[in-house]
Amino acid sequence: MTAATPKGEQRRTALLDAARHVLGTSGGAELTMRAVADAAGVRLGHLQYYFPSRTELLAALLERILAGSLERIAGLAADGPDTGPGAALEGVLADHDDPALVRLFTEVWAMAAHDADAAAAVTAFYAAYAEQVAAFILAHAPDTAPEEARSRAEVFLMLMEGASLFRSGIAGRPATPTEARLRGVLLGLLEGGDRGTRAADGRSNRSAD
Repeated sequence: MTAATPKGEQRRTALLDAARHVLGTSGGAELTMRAVADAAGVRLGHLQYYFPSRTELLAALLERILAGSLERIAGLAADGPDTGPGAALEGVLADHDDPALVRLFTEVWAMAAHDADAAAAVTAFYAAYAEQVAAFILAHAPDTAPEEARSRAEVFLMLMEGASLFRSGIAGRPATPTEARLRGVLLGLLEGGDRGTRAADGRSNRSAD
């Protein structure tokens, strides 16, 4: 990679910061190599030295966002009172407290609907994310079948991404009972096994009362 040296890595990070800014403020249609170079204050050739194409730039940007999201659940399989499903859930829900991050994802989703390269990058992103969540479920509920853990992980991600639009305030705010029901269902999915199913059902019923 062209960013093998510390200085190269700093420059690569600065370029990704510029790409994130363009995407988050101007939208996917404006995420061009020229726009990113201008936002970073560098020549186009400088950007292309680190990211030869827009596809590689987008893939690197999504990889960086993924790493930031996944580090909230990385290592949570370790024993300890603060490393269970509840702590993991609060960690990933914290992403919704940043409307700018959620807006960034909405732009990425919009790009994926019309851009094959973006769609491929997004597919890889969520495949990796689901794999991490499924591994977390299996670590805390080893009696869960792998295919069940994967299914729970995918449903967890679907609910999380849809909820982000509401919990961030972009599409409104959920009422307190709705928030409680959502947390109960999400936690039940992370707990896995029969215990997870009962937990989700029980919390949802209590929220509705």
